Amino acid sequence: MIQRVTVPGLFPPPTYAHASVVEAGTKLAFLAGSVPLDADGKVVGEGDPVRQAEQVIANLGEQLRAVGSDLEHVVSTDVYVVSGEPAMLSAVWDVVEASGLSTGPHSSTLIGVACLGYRGQLVEITATAVVPEEEPPTAAASAPASRSSRPD
Repeated sequence: MIQRVTVPGLFPPPTYAHASVVEAGTKLAFLAGSVPLDADGKVVGEGDPVRQAEQVIANLGEQLRAVGSDLEHVVSTDVYVVSGEPAMLSAVWDVVEASGLSTGPHSSTLIGVACLGYRGQLVEITATAVVPEEEPPTAAASAPASRSSRPD
């Protein structure tokens, strides 16, 4: 279970929660930073933070699917942008909002940094997500198919 908290005594956040509480015993995934690389390891959208943010979100979705989760189950992110300009940080945040990550809304920090790990990289997102339990099969779905007793 995920409880998302907006603290009444604090300034209301636009599209994120002040805190996320996850019930003990819940399976969590701690994802490495999602970066704007394609399958060949090349930076996508060099010089374009919005395009890089879109690639980062796509890659984050792949990471989440690989562990049995999705954007809806993300409880926390750190969004790193190579810039000190609020307009560039806001442009990247607009991509995060549009992605469905803020549906929860999750807890997030948007951070302007001097550089990131790959040459030309402008955006990176780290995330923590709940990995939902698989639904047990229903009795009808798990019962073997009945065989017809009709003669051929």
